[in-house]
Amino acid sequence: MILLLFGPPGCGKGTQAAYLAERFNIPAISTGEMFRAECKAGTELGKAACSILSSGGLVSDELVNGIVASRIARPDCKDGFLLDGYPRTVPQAIQFSALVRERALPLPVVIHLDVPDEALVTRLTARRQCPQCNHIYNAILQPPRVAGVCDKDGAALITRDDDREEVVRRRLRAYDELTGPILKWFGPSVVRSVDGTRTADEVARAVERVVLDAYCTVGVG
Repeated sequence: MILLLFGPPGCGKGTQAAYLAERFNIPAISTGEMFRAECKAGTELGKAACSILSSGGLVSDELVNGIVASRIARPDCKDGFLLDGYPRTVPQAIQFSALVRERALPLPVVIHLDVPDEALVTRLTARRQCPQCNHIYNAILQPPRVAGVCDKDGAALITRDDDREEVVRRRLRAYDELTGPILKWFGPSVVRSVDGTRTADEVARAVERVVLDAYCTVGVG
């Protein structure tokens, strides 16, 4: 079972990645996790990535593809895996598809959590953080007991700079520009869109149905 999970900022992708990993007993692997693991292991790929990242550079598609290939070859991926944050470019998607064919792996199921921009702006601009303990609240979805005050230490909550509306809209545009071509390249026969505006439990059930239907249809997994 190979799952590729996509979704814009604020869609609840992290929650769904954790749910899918537990439900299907597969590792949920983020790009950051892969980089950290390779760096910690001191591999040649890891050393190259750490050197580039520490200097503020962008890791090339070739290097990212190599790190992904290394990570999914590990024993914990033998029954499948979920990738969060990869592929980030069409060339990466092309290379990953070639790797899947080369290793005779199951076809990936591409899941896109679909949430309208306006709903995401509302969600993200409602986030509040405690400046002392760093706990995150959401004035709409997970409010503190007393409005504007941290439950744990009574500090006045703040709005982070990256949760301001103009920044949120810029992040959403960047996501669309980056991810749109990738989803188009995979095509509607591979990409399964799930309505991400519902509650986390409802989205989880819908995502689970999509995965099970996809693997029953193609006869793999």
